Amino acid sequence: MTELAGKHVVLGLTGGIACYKSAELTRLLVKAGATVQIVMTEAATQFITPVTMQALSGRPVYTNQWDARVPNNMAHIDLSREADVIVIAPASTDFIAKLAHGFADDLLSTLCVARDCPLLVVPAMNRQMWQNPATQRNAQQLRADGVRVLGPDAGPQACGEVGDGRMLEPAAVYAAIVAFFQPKLLQGKRVVVTAGPTFEPIDPVRGITNLSSGKMGFALARAAADCGADVRLIAGPTALETPWGVVREDVQTAQQMYELALSAASGADVFIAVAAVADWRVAHVSPGKIKKTGDGLPPALEFVENPDILATVAHLPEPPFCVGFAAETDDLDNNAAAKRVRKNVPLLIGNLGPDAFGREDNEVVLYDEHGVTRLPRADKTALARELIAVIAGRLPRGLFN
Repeated sequence: MTELAGKHVVLGLTGGIACYKSAELTRLLVKAGATVQIVMTEAATQFITPVTMQALSGRPVYTNQWDARVPNNMAHIDLSREADVIVIAPASTDFIAKLAHGFADDLLSTLCVARDCPLLVVPAMNRQMWQNPATQRNAQQLRADGVRVLGPDAGPQACGEVGDGRMLEPAAVYAAIVAFFQPKLLQGKRVVVTAGPTFEPIDPVRGITNLSSGKMGFALARAAADCGADVRLIAGPTALETPWGVVREDVQTAQQMYELALSAASGADVFIAVAAVADWRVAHVSPGKIKKTGDGLPPALEFVENPDILATVAHLPEPPFCVGFAAETDDLDNNAAAKRVRKNVPLLIGNLGPDAFGREDNEVVLYDEHGVTRLPRADKTALARELIAVIAGRLPRGLFN
């Protein structure tokens, strides 16, 4: 991945057991192409060593405001001026208080006060410390000052208690940092994405499904959220993790997806139908497992057609901007172009299903009223960002007033 190529991140660690998560976060940032400069408070060194963080970042670690390695002895200035963003993870109760009140009594707090770049803070503390009125006031003050507070998460804590206060997992913090750098092409827009396969039961243990992994739809949901959209993801059966900043709702059948999508689309600006929805379902699901009869004959199954989600949304009295996907096995241009017209959508994205299902990359073709645009094969994450930029560029200008 090169999502953060050319970015310089100052990663500050304060005292807390969650420092172990910052080791993995550093690895993810470096892997994505960022340069990572670690700055630690003295308390942080009690939980993880500067040697570990230096090995992971590949750069010297700074802990002392008077570090002689900085030629002008102004580490708080030099380190902050190089940064595209400063991230404090974990951010302790004490350090959040320092930031809220402008204290500058060590290297990390001083460079935060002296910074001329954005600041992201990732709280990590006991649930009672997070819920303390003073901590809540301090966190609110940081938000009011333009500092982005990420989290905290909820769940089991090192002390044995359960509740709010956990530091977000490294993958979530990484995703939030990537999102921070994305252009906000869809700021404030409401986007609905359907993704993954559907599963149509035949009996309690069997059903009709397909090979869609959901990866393209999830990548589009993430890309839209990164661009500032309020994203609602309606997902068929898939084990993929929910993208950062996305609200996810799980369904199983086409009918369930239809009902949820129709409800969500009524207030949406953009509707992106990526899910591989089953065209047919069994009319009568057997209450028990269908057994072999011994005569070699298959069971007699009656099928009914599932509702067309995309066409229904596109024909609403005030439809959102609709984007469809067509997964074909042959004659992509003719089939996809005809599908776009039949479903009455301004943009349809086509691909050959066997060349895309389950893969990490994809090659797509765009169909609209002006003709055909072919995009080269690319990683699905990069492709999703390109497609979201295309969609944002085609939205009616009135949506941005």
